[in-house]
Amino acid sequence: MQVAANQLSAHLAKGLRSLYTVHGDEPLLVQEAADAIRSAARAQGCSERTVHTVAGAHFDWSEVLASGGSLSLFADKQLIEIRVPSGKPGKDGSQVLQQIAASAEGNDSTLTLVILPRLDAMTLKGAWFAALDSFGVTVKVEPVERKALPQWIAQRLQQQGQRVAAGEEGQRTLAFFADRVEGNLLAAHQEVQKLALLHPAGELSFEQVESAVLNVARYDAFKLAEAVLGGQTLRVQRMLDGLQAEGEAAVLVHWTLAEDIRTLNRVRAAMDAGRPLPMALRENRVWGVKEKLMERALPLVRPAQQAQWLQDAHTVDGIVKGLRQPDWPADPWDALQRLAVSVAQALAPLRH
Repeated sequence: MQVAANQLSAHLAKGLRSLYTVHGDEPLLVQEAADAIRSAARAQGCSERTVHTVAGAHFDWSEVLASGGSLSLFADKQLIEIRVPSGKPGKDGSQVLQQIAASAEGNDSTLTLVILPRLDAMTLKGAWFAALDSFGVTVKVEPVERKALPQWIAQRLQQQGQRVAAGEEGQRTLAFFADRVEGNLLAAHQEVQKLALLHPAGELSFEQVESAVLNVARYDAFKLAEAVLGGQTLRVQRMLDGLQAEGEAAVLVHWTLAEDIRTLNRVRAAMDAGRPLPMALRENRVWGVKEKLMERALPLVRPAQQAQWLQDAHTVDGIVKGLRQPDWPADPWDALQRLAVSVAQALAPLRH
């Protein structure tokens, strides 16, 4: 049984199941989901808690099984927490997790909580995860994307009795806040909490937020590529500056940008050969956010423009590897800036 992370509290209020699995790569939201389950378990009389962290291929899974049958004389119920940071329990772990899942129904004395990272499609189809999902409740923690971040911040402020101004001024404040904390949700949470310490409940001005919120943003090259395809020119410039400051390899940044440009070219070629756009995207393994971005951009970008981007990507490939190119900056990051911004600017009019 699957429950969305934002519906977990409502689910727990209706009653507690014997088996929960939380999986995702956002530490703050995984922690909050697990805390909600732990709190509900304590309220239901789980006074004992045992934690097992699966580390290495030689982890002794028999200890996990044994703890399920070792309720002390001083507790009516217990919580057993199994953390698998790698997301790969191995052959023995797979069998144990299936056994635990199968015995969960009707077990009123033990609540099992399994915590996992983000899982790939193959793992989600595996027998052990299918058992956890079939016999218990699985909670998939989704990351908060940049587009949703201002609203997420507003909700967190509201929870502590604070808010930004209505209208355009408030949107500007939330956008500034989001720019400062993008890609670092745990730090975003801390910056929201800081505002509660600095200012009383009520409306926050832009100046109050500007003076309090630190620049704790974290960027990755794959999100940069999405910003480029989305035509978000200012965000692209900001992310490139951040990636350079964080010591990211220029070669990796170039590879992600160039791969998207090459994919656009392959999809265009497939369309020219008579493939419908959805089929061409699937054949080139384009899914999710990028699928939507490319669906919007491809019909409107001229083939000649795509060919120029492909040539420019080839040129920048040489620059990031130490080769000088006529009429191009010698610094790899300046060259990356020129390539990324030129694509983003061309796609910017498509945003509306």
